[in-house]
Amino acid sequence: MRLAGAGGADRAENRRPPLMALTCAGDRPYIAANASREPDRVAFDPTRAAIRFGTGLSPRLPAPDSTAAMLAELLAPDEMARRHPIPAFAAARPGLAEWRAAQRAFRQGRGKPGEAAARGAYDALRRDAAALGRRGFMASLARGIEAPQGGLRERLSWFWADHFTVRSRQPATRHLVTPYVEEAIRPHVSGRFETMLIAVTTHPMMLGYLDQSGSVGPGSKAAQPGDGLNENLARELLELHTVGVGGPYAQADVRELAELLTGLGAGPRGMRYRRDRAEPGAETVLGTRFDAAPRLGTIHDALRMLARHPATAAHLARKIAVHFVADDPDPALVAALEAAWRDSDGDLGVVTGALLAHPAAWSSAPGKVKPPFDFVVSGLRALGLPSAALRADRPRWMNRVLRAPLERMGQGWEQPPGPDGWPETAAAWITPPGMAGRIDWAMTAPEALMDRLPDPRDFARAALGETLPEPVAFAARAAESRAEAIGVVLSAPAFQRR
Repeated sequence: MRLAGAGGADRAENRRPPLMALTCAGDRPYIAANASREPDRVAFDPTRAAIRFGTGLSPRLPAPDSTAAMLAELLAPDEMARRHPIPAFAAARPGLAEWRAAQRAFRQGRGKPGEAAARGAYDALRRDAAALGRRGFMASLARGIEAPQGGLRERLSWFWADHFTVRSRQPATRHLVTPYVEEAIRPHVSGRFETMLIAVTTHPMMLGYLDQSGSVGPGSKAAQPGDGLNENLARELLELHTVGVGGPYAQADVRELAELLTGLGAGPRGMRYRRDRAEPGAETVLGTRFDAAPRLGTIHDALRMLARHPATAAHLARKIAVHFVADDPDPALVAALEAAWRDSDGDLGVVTGALLAHPAAWSSAPGKVKPPFDFVVSGLRALGLPSAALRADRPRWMNRVLRAPLERMGQGWEQPPGPDGWPETAAAWITPPGMAGRIDWAMTAPEALMDRLPDPRDFARAALGETLPEPVAFAARAAESRAEAIGVVLSAPAFQRR
């Protein structure tokens, strides 16, 4: 297997499939004019485009009119990020350095004359962090509500954020998960997978989540009695992020990769690479031998190799098809995504184009069950709720109407159960308590969010478009109140699925 070098990306450009020709400016690909024609073999459906591949239908925004328009939106400047800003991790305040300084001053000030001032500064920082967390949550909702061309960029961001799951284990980083996604994932959803993989793997949030900062090479200069090699990041890189649990790796590959990753760590101001903690000597991962000299570039080389490995193409092709289309996707769709990945060396713009170009992706069979966050966003979008109605400065209201209901539905905001992220199967979401939470939100939240609810007949059509079943339309017409009618539509199986 070849190690990806500087010329790999250039050679890949010439092998891209005809659906999308991309040219690169830095790390970001751009969809060229030859993507402007809808492939003849796809029966494009605007309703299905918005529901299955976006954040839902809206009475305020037109549905996509072609896959080319959806793909071209990925070319356009990120209007939602401009309109509803979330700071990148490096710019988020309070940052880790400020938090740790305040904690240190608070501990050192106990029992001393400055104790009250230190406590006040620490409490103020906690309030600032909580406010930043609320703003990130509300901005994420607002982007889904107002996203153009159905919201494909938002869905891709959510998908890859879940693929590269992190979860905060301490108050100092709880408000920084959304900025991590903003910095390491969102800019790369139509770029090369290897660029995203490097950004994520070397990010302070991932390094902290998987305990990489405590990993010390046994033969390194900094090794002390009691220090140890931590395999968490290496194992998840192979098992979850790249080649997959059934991929061609063994425990020896996990250990060699873990040794190669030593030196990576999270400091108070970002990622730090410490050569004195890096294991000396060459490492071999999946048959590829890497530089013996401890250096950050060697880690990047290994990540590029993993990103372009055929097993990564197979693993992620299936995962994309499962997420967007069906728990048991058409093998031909998976094969098309895998081929697009291999031929483009993991160009995510090309892979997304291959997804939208395949007939199986547009099947009229019932789609995936929406996870709770997707369900809530699509409900708010169907209501035509103005983003100004989302008030991050009303924390109790926000918690009662939006965050607490997500927890009752089984998907607490930025609280996934483990490094493998949220489950994909319908059975994971359609449970008695989960459905009770959905129905309760559907029946009560719209009235709490809007001064005047829409006409139920108009709402049913706005929410489900051409897929509106007559029994749902009848139930909405027959309901005793607008709130009940809208709750019936939101609770209907047709709205719960993509």
